[in-house]
Amino acid sequence: MAMYRVCVTTGPYLMAGTLDNISVTLVGTCGESPKQLLDRMGRDFAPGAVQKYKVRCSADLGELLLLRLHKERYAFFPKDSWYCSRICVTAPDGTVSHFPCYQWIEGYCTTELRPGTAKTICQDSLPLLLDHRKRELQARQECYRWKIYSPGFPRMVDVSSFEEMESDKKFALTKMTTCADQGESSGNRYLPGFPMKVDIPSLQHMEPNIRYSATKTTSLLFNAIPASLGMKLRGLLDRKGSWKKLADIRNIFWCHKTFTSEYVTEHWCEDYFFGYQYLNGVNPVMLHCISSLPSKLPVTNEMVAPLLGPDTCLQTELERGNIFLADYWILAEAPINHLNGREQHVAAPLSLLWLNPQGALMPLAIQLSQTPGPESPIFLPTDCEWDWLLAKTWVRNAEFLVHEHNTHFLCTHLLCEAFAMATLRQLPLCHPIYKLLLPHTRYTLQVNTIARATLLNPEGLVDKVTSIGRRGLLYLMSTGLAHFTYANFCLPDSLRDRGVLAIPNYYYRDDGLKIWAAIESFVLEIVGYYYPSDASVQQDSELQAWVGEIFAQAFLSRESSGFPSHLCTPGELVKFLTAIIFNCSAQHAAVNSGQHDFGAWMPNAPSSMRKPPPQTKGTTTLKSYLETLPEVNITCNNLLLFWLVSQEPKDQRPLGTYPDEHFTEEAPRQSIATFQSRLAQISRDIRERNQCLALPYAYLDPPLIENSVSI
Repeated sequence: MAMYRVCVTTGPYLMAGTLDNISVTLVGTCGESPKQLLDRMGRDFAPGAVQKYKVRCSADLGELLLLRLHKERYAFFPKDSWYCSRICVTAPDGTVSHFPCYQWIEGYCTTELRPGTAKTICQDSLPLLLDHRKRELQARQECYRWKIYSPGFPRMVDVSSFEEMESDKKFALTKMTTCADQGESSGNRYLPGFPMKVDIPSLQHMEPNIRYSATKTTSLLFNAIPASLGMKLRGLLDRKGSWKKLADIRNIFWCHKTFTSEYVTEHWCEDYFFGYQYLNGVNPVMLHCISSLPSKLPVTNEMVAPLLGPDTCLQTELERGNIFLADYWILAEAPINHLNGREQHVAAPLSLLWLNPQGALMPLAIQLSQTPGPESPIFLPTDCEWDWLLAKTWVRNAEFLVHEHNTHFLCTHLLCEAFAMATLRQLPLCHPIYKLLLPHTRYTLQVNTIARATLLNPEGLVDKVTSIGRRGLLYLMSTGLAHFTYANFCLPDSLRDRGVLAIPNYYYRDDGLKIWAAIESFVLEIVGYYYPSDASVQQDSELQAWVGEIFAQAFLSRESSGFPSHLCTPGELVKFLTAIIFNCSAQHAAVNSGQHDFGAWMPNAPSSMRKPPPQTKGTTTLKSYLETLPEVNITCNNLLLFWLVSQEPKDQRPLGTYPDEHFTEEAPRQSIATFQSRLAQISRDIRERNQCLALPYAYLDPPLIENSVSI
């Protein structure tokens, strides 16, 4: 007779416990135990409970290979969900096997768990384990299916597949549940607080391990309702027409002001701050250093000489690498939307900036179209005040459109959804890369499904507040993806290619490179531990299927993108994983968290423009300026979104925080500890620097970076 000691830990989350019967079967190299009910006096599987049981076998089972969890009806109680954190099994000889679970188990089913030791497919030779990997991936691929949202878009999760599975009784009895790194489960949810009624029936059927937790959903409600209710009570959400005066805009969020939003309100019209935002605003990826002017921007030295001063000239500054261009060419063919029954307008500006001897980035010239000529004047800081301010505001509108649609939603949300999908579909739970990436996919499928049902849908918020509407969104994102490259995706390469490595006071770059290096060092250790040679990468068929699916589904098999379709060396794998983790965490924080800060003062980030770009100088007044800005209800609806997405709901897991112990070996656990230590030092450095800044830059402070795209 051999006796095994089984310790079962239930998650500490709301509604994590179960009243169902839980039984286990242990499977080893020498046989398997009889199915045994885990039952003690009182309730066994309450939230946070750690319960110990004994499993008796007729003989020693040898090395444990699998643990089967059986969840079955108890008496007449309705079926419920159970969040099992982990199970530890102590063999008769004292050997301890850890079985990470960290997943919701719904209904009545059998779930098979492997020991926590991470293994690639090359390290499995037993037919039982190879078959287990195969069946697990088959079940996941049936659950998580790809869907085309729009031509030219990265593929997305097909939510309808969850509904089909919900009704498939046969699947419910045999499904191999997935392991997702998240807390409490939630039922039918939709994003509250938006100025339209939204119905998302499919969300109630979403696989439980990708749904928002009850805590996160409740927090989202409490963030949204007060702000939207306050606007509604004051009639702002329904008020059409122009703002009477600029100062009235300050009253929209009278109780939701931040230090940065107040700073923006005070300094938004200053040329210095206009340049600063290219470095440390919410879209810090637009600038390119140029050595010669493009023919479509015929700026002359005479135009800018009063700004450059007597000791230099435009050609000299170009040769010195001090001239930078932000080109919004992608907007030139964007469709036009109608808001409040009125046609809106879009410009595709060219913004020329100069790095002056004091280290400040200053605007030199703005052209509001891609075609020079008499009807496309070049606006200068020496023009009259309202002409110059309006030209800068047109650039800020272009910034809004490119940032929201491409920098933010396309390059973080949609691409990270594709990474999450490929990870779920092609890598089994025991795979080291699955364990590494899982925390960085948390809630991404859920938040994107919500966004598609509330923002991107016809008559959704994009249609209601932006000058290009949903048609323009589809155009911008498909065009953006068609031009997106692997170099754009990798921060060090992007900074080098844009020629911005030497600009002073570029805190996004400085903090981002430190975080990139910390992630890279962490990933290097993990990859080095599991992939000791080129052959170990090349022969991992699951890994190759994963990167191939990302290439096909996220980047539509476009060779010119430079993204890998296969991986040959550990070094290539390290770079790819580093870029994925960085963009799922730090990059999203950099382009998302400051939206309320920089957009609460609407003229700094207008979502639409009601009058066409000026074709002559000297015609702009305060009245015409206000008549160009978005109307009151458009402004408020957009700022409500800014507020909501900038407030990360509760149930957060900052970068480097891994409360679910998927890695059980000592080497990767030590690598995690070292990674956390490096991030802590980066945080201390950032906070020390920020004490000396008039406007602190904290968006890449590691404790403020969420592990994944989750809002």
